[in-house]
Amino acid sequence: QVPLVESGGGLVQAGDSLRLSCSASGRTFIILAAGWFRQSPGKERVFVAYMNWSGGTTCYAAAIGGRFTISRDNAANTVYLQMNSLKPEDAAVYYCAATVSGTASQVRESYNLWGQGTQVNVSS
Repeated sequence: QVPLVESGGGLVQAGDSLRLSCSASGRTFIILAAGWFRQSPGKERVFVAYMNWSGGTTCYAAAIGGRFTISRDNAANTVYLQMNSLKPEDAAVYYCAATVSGTASQVRESYNLWGQGTQVNVSS
C-alpha cells in the first residue's frame, strides 16, 4: 500500500494553474514535514519545495521563481502544491514525500515516505 496518494495532475496550457494534493488520510502516521519533487524523462528527480510543520518554514527551488506554494491541512493529513503560471519546462511527474520523524530538506534521503507520482503536462 502506497503511504501517500497524490492527485491533481493533468494537461494544462502555459500560464494555467494546477493544485496537487498529497494525502495520508486514513493512514496511521502523522506527517511532520513534507516536500515535493519532480522528475522529467531521462532526468533525475529534483527538489521543488518543502515545508516543516514546526515553525512553518518553507523552501522552494530557484527554478520555481515564486510561482508555486506549498501548504498543508493538518486535520486532513494532506499537503498541497499550488502551481501558478505553469511553463512547459514544469512538465514532469511530481512526487510527494513526507517524514514522520525529523525535518524536511532539499535532499531526497530526508524523507521516508513517498507517493506514486502524478503527471503534469504543460503545452505551449
